[in-house]
Amino acid sequence: MIKAIMARMPAILAVLVLFAFAAPELSAQQINPTASAVQEEQLMRALQSGEAVSGRVTIVDPRAADLIKPGNKNWAADHGGMVKTINIVAILGILAVLVAFYLIRGKIRIEGGFSGRTIQRFNAIERFGHWLLAATFIVLALTGLNLLFGRALILPLVGEGAFGTISAWGKIAHNYLAWPFMLALVIVFVAWVIHNLPSRTDVEWIKQGGGLFKKGVHPPAKKFNAGQKAIFWSVIIGGVALSWTGVMLLFPEWAGSSSDWQFYQVIHAIVAGVLTAIIIAHIYIGSVGMEGAFDAMGTGQVDENWAREHHSLWVEEVKARENAAPGGAAQPAE
Repeated sequence: MIKAIMARMPAILAVLVLFAFAAPELSAQQINPTASAVQEEQLMRALQSGEAVSGRVTIVDPRAADLIKPGNKNWAADHGGMVKTINIVAILGILAVLVAFYLIRGKIRIEGGFSGRTIQRFNAIERFGHWLLAATFIVLALTGLNLLFGRALILPLVGEGAFGTISAWGKIAHNYLAWPFMLALVIVFVAWVIHNLPSRTDVEWIKQGGGLFKKGVHPPAKKFNAGQKAIFWSVIIGGVALSWTGVMLLFPEWAGSSSDWQFYQVIHAIVAGVLTAIIIAHIYIGSVGMEGAFDAMGTGQVDENWAREHHSLWVEEVKARENAAPGGAAQPAE
């Protein structure tokens, strides 16, 4: 027996050598569960220690390889907490104030009644710029608020399919209507900046509360009073901030790092919420809050009594120009 084994020893050694060289190749083709567990453990350690987790991409922007970054957690927390809170407080707060104001003060009437004579307050270009700005801002505000609150408020009402469609079209509208919004912002600024510079009359208007809280009080004002000037500069400054940050969001490569992009996003959302609250107050005063105010942007013509009560210095300037130019008398109301 031993002699037989010794006789076959060369063949046995040859087979063992063959398996020794083939074993590494065979093991490389198999999945090593231990190695996979090690990789998973490393991933979990990276997440817990705040390290970035990145993949590999072949496109130009290497930041697209980022799967998880520590800064994203902070941004998600701010976006989901602080930004939403500021928007809720700003919008619901101003709505509560306006409702209370209406219940206490009521609609601000023209004390002298309609005179039947009108004065041109805004020309066609001014009204075009205003309505273009108003229309685009309303759509931008609604589609932006949908990104913040749509999942909680709209999704349960319309379902996933309809909500997905609304959000997809809303995102397209938000991106493309940003450009006419910027154009309108320029038109409004060029048309009205000269009339919205601070003056001494603004101090007196503020002291008297603009005559909003007490009947019979009509502080003098030029074409725009202090309250309207505050809204004008809020819209201009806020609009520029929204435009700048919005462009950065549309073109991330211009924004810089991922954290820079996230910073622009947070600022964009906060400014949008605060400006939306301001515009809600403006819409209230220009519609149900004050009698005769809507005509300024509706037809461009306002009743003379309304103008004298709210913009007496401006009426004097208009009358002075009419007297200096024959044929420029005030037109009767239609």
